[in-house]
Amino acid sequence: MGAKPALVVAALLAVLLAASAVAVSALLPPAAPVAPDIAGCPLFPVNNVWNARINTLPVDPNSGLYIATIGAGAPLHPDFGSGDWPPGSGAPIGIPYVAVPGSQPPVDIVFTEYGDESDPGPYPVPTDAPIEGGPGSDGDRHVLVVEQDGCMLYELYHAYPQPDGSWEAGSGAVFNLHSNALRTAGYTSADAAGLPILAGLVRFDEVDGGEIRHALRFTAPQTRREYIWPARHFASSLIGEQYPPMGQRFRLRADFDISSFSPEVQVILQAMKSYGIILADNGSAWYISGVPDERWDNDTLVGELSQVHGSDFEAVDESSLMVDPDSGRVRFGGYLLYLPLVVRIH
Repeated sequence: MGAKPALVVAALLAVLLAASAVAVSALLPPAAPVAPDIAGCPLFPVNNVWNARINTLPVDPNSGLYIATIGAGAPLHPDFGSGDWPPGSGAPIGIPYVAVPGSQPPVDIVFTEYGDESDPGPYPVPTDAPIEGGPGSDGDRHVLVVEQDGCMLYELYHAYPQPDGSWEAGSGAVFNLHSNALRTAGYTSADAAGLPILAGLVRFDEVDGGEIRHALRFTAPQTRREYIWPARHFASSLIGEQYPPMGQRFRLRADFDISSFSPEVQVILQAMKSYGIILADNGSAWYISGVPDERWDNDTLVGELSQVHGSDFEAVDESSLMVDPDSGRVRFGGYLLYLPLVVRIH
């Protein structure tokens, strides 16, 4: 006997779905297999823009202008390491973070600069939370806290602890690490671009594990009075097209040979090829952000990364990944897109 019509249609449907999935997925960059994690929490969902591979996306038309403005001959520099800088200052090199349990008492936060764009407190910030640059710093003084039971991220800019256990800060933002939600358009965060800082930091454990599965945060001296998805805020009065906007993504060129670098630096450079770097703040040219750790070898980091220059990068147009301008979710990641099919089976 021949196969029943419904079974034939079902078989054809399965073939069409598989074919359409292959066809569509072939056109899309692959997603990270699993989301990066920190303190037992995901560092945003696997289909978040920070965790999206951008190695096959088109080059931005303004790539050459952006590279020249930031500095084609300027070397890459790790803004993280071991020890302190200047030596003997007690100021760790990089942006630290601390993980706290859900029982950590929340404390009041008094905002001194961008309160109208900040998420109101209280935040579960310990009185001894590590501060970027150390307790005596007069710099950005970022404080990052992961509440690991609820997987919430709290970030402060220009933060100062107070005698009563509260904190004063220039601005602050709260992120649900299970969510793709972005901040309100036009709002800053603890970072100039309105983005989470922790998502873009190089961490030693990732490098030691052999893979970084997310984009990295970097700074540039001059930026445009504009921001592009997923950034939410600009920090400049410059309007020329040669200046990159906040949120602009770059990648290390595919033809850049990383085989001669040390294994640790190869991990960082491969992440720059696969996931890229995101412009998040004004600062020194091509400075890559990371977490201070006594296991870093500063001589290796600085000596080898300085062999990479701005001209080895290209700006990327990632607009095709955007699903919703108010969401960090991308058009791929953890699922396949199928072509629409309507089949009526009797």
